[in-house]
Amino acid sequence: MLMNHTKKVTLGNTITLEEFIEVVRFGAYVEFSEDYCKRVEKSQQLVGKWIEEGRVMYGVNTGFGALSKEIISSEETAQLQKNILLSHATSVGEPLAEEDVRATMLMILQNLGQGYSGVQLETLEMYRQFLNLGLIPWAPGEGSVGYLSPEAHMALVLIGEGKAYINGQLMPARKALEKAGLAPIVLSAKEGLALISGTTTPTGIGALALFDMLKAATAADIIGAMTVEVLKGTTHAFDDRLMSVRPHQEQRDTASNVRRILDDSMIAKKFINYRLQDALSLRAIPQLHGAAKKTLKDALKTFEVEINACTDNPILWPDEENAGALSGCNCDSSYVGIELDSMCIAATAIGKMSERRNNRLINGQLSEYPSFLIQKGGINSGLMIPQYTQAGLLNEMKILSHPATVDAIPTSADQEDYVAMGYNAAKKAREIAKKLEYVLAIELLSVYSAHQFIESDLLPGSASSAVLNFISQFVPNMEDDMYLHPHIEALKEFIHSGEIIKCIENVIGKLQ
Repeated sequence: MLMNHTKKVTLGNTITLEEFIEVVRFGAYVEFSEDYCKRVEKSQQLVGKWIEEGRVMYGVNTGFGALSKEIISSEETAQLQKNILLSHATSVGEPLAEEDVRATMLMILQNLGQGYSGVQLETLEMYRQFLNLGLIPWAPGEGSVGYLSPEAHMALVLIGEGKAYINGQLMPARKALEKAGLAPIVLSAKEGLALISGTTTPTGIGALALFDMLKAATAADIIGAMTVEVLKGTTHAFDDRLMSVRPHQEQRDTASNVRRILDDSMIAKKFINYRLQDALSLRAIPQLHGAAKKTLKDALKTFEVEINACTDNPILWPDEENAGALSGCNCDSSYVGIELDSMCIAATAIGKMSERRNNRLINGQLSEYPSFLIQKGGINSGLMIPQYTQAGLLNEMKILSHPATVDAIPTSADQEDYVAMGYNAAKKAREIAKKLEYVLAIELLSVYSAHQFIESDLLPGSASSAVLNFISQFVPNMEDDMYLHPHIEALKEFIHSGEIIKCIENVIGKLQ
């Protein structure tokens, strides 16, 4: 999943995952459409009207959770909004990464900008400015069941409380606002609740994980194909006739990617009948990668709905005949949470196959290359220990693949007696995405090192050559032991940035 970077994203109509990432990761300028502004202003006017009419509305003029039976007077409304932020800002530990906070703020703009939340346009304008000016609220990341606490830390900055970063420097919120040319605002009815409710953190943080996993899955096709090539694997396993009798589209597409990458490879052509059948980690690439990609594509559909949804509670229905504040639970994070748990399993499955392929590259008993891809074994360890790193990473990935969403610990005196836990699913998906990139980077390092032992008259395919030539700019051939950590980090970034996909697609066109 590669992108042509855009400098501006307009909120008001449906946005894609790519547009979401443009803002969150690449700093695209955010603006509001005229329709966006109109529907926000219309919804905010309804709140004032209904309060004057004496309607009782959850979170507008009542307490929260188990305290929803407590009626709040109109004179206390502003204090209620401040109090909810102060009392709910209880997440602890290390702060969320800048990308995670930006993703959450963008989700809040999307969520509340649908026009069913009764917030002021001025409030959303503040978050828009935060994104455009690079002001990042400080928000500890531990201790959320799916919403409330990290979002409360972020929202405190709007009213001049809490802390925020400007140019990487952490300071009190009021000072950060001043440096950005902004001033604290006063929240109106319902805004405190609206700013911390919804699936904004699970969806925002999870969308980053999904984007990276989609890229990594394509990179895994590339690296897997290059491993098949250098291990003299048979491409018969990727024949489209095989794929056609088990017509999962992602399986067929993966096999097509491998065939295209190896289409003009002298190595692949010479060794097509070298073995009758390769090990599963080679011949089952279409099946496992395909299954993982299907899971990620299913998640993409869910996320693009959620990114463009209103997940507030209550929602304010503006229709003249059926108007009202409807309390329900659109803030439940099960949709994205279950997808995130599934994504974790899919990404870990890709990683476990990558480690097994890497083992075949470095194990002298399983390949025809020197053990650990080093000539002077004994005095040199070669690529022995990066596989240990893969093993450690995979152990963590397997632990993190335990689903978060099967758990529920009741909160709010059993008013919230079931909790979706999508937030923790998103956090672990982010970790697994990073670890997968490292696992693939280590396999790629072994592929690159193995090529020095290939017969000089046998050339890899043009697609593989493009990747190998790119890597040669920053990774030397290993004749003796060398400091490997910088090369693993560089190869991880090669995968994370999508540059490996560009290398291939510049030669053979767009991959499936």
